[in-house]
Amino acid sequence: MIIHGARPSPFVRKVIVFAAEKGIAVEVQAAGFGRGADAYLKGSPFGKIPALEDGDFLLCDSTAIITYMDALRPGEEMIPAEPKARARTIWYEEFGDTVVQPIGQKIFFNRAVAKRLKREPDLAAADQAEAGEMPAIYDYLEGVLPESGWLVADRFTLADLAAACPIINVGYVSDGLSADRWPRAAAWLDRVKARPSVAEALALEAPMVQPIIEK
Repeated sequence: MIIHGARPSPFVRKVIVFAAEKGIAVEVQAAGFGRGADAYLKGSPFGKIPALEDGDFLLCDSTAIITYMDALRPGEEMIPAEPKARARTIWYEEFGDTVVQPIGQKIFFNRAVAKRLKREPDLAAADQAEAGEMPAIYDYLEGVLPESGWLVADRFTLADLAAACPIINVGYVSDGLSADRWPRAAAWLDRVKARPSVAEALALEAPMVQPIIEK
């Protein structure tokens, strides 16, 4: 099974970690910005990353890919089966993908990626997102995290993975998540990053991340 995309992408990282948690071996091939293997270009006609290649089965979009993976390996699902836990997990994935990521992208792209692409960064937009938008995200997490330290089902699930992935990228270029102000949220993020599947993914993406975040 091949995942086409860039490892530091929150969406690609989500799929890589999800596969590891399910015990699914994957190969990651670089793709994005109109470049990639033929299977990527065919499987992702609108240039989304990640894309999946599983034999002759091609698919794009992280949510579609993890849904496929979860069905392939039934058992301790990363998407819980209990109705309320399942619904909350789907919400937290939506929260990570469509609420956190657009805000985080303003910070990570403008402080790191733009210069790599030789584009003019909008540092004011990054500063505004960090100071004016991310605190509401951290406030929300601080308020909803239960005593277990995991968002759903008292264990690590897709909810934690999806919500954390864009915040991890923000953390590459921001120290805004203060443990003094948001102790639960900061401890939760540390717990997610320490998960073996996540730690391995972060170690493998580090060679790609370090050159673009160094000043």
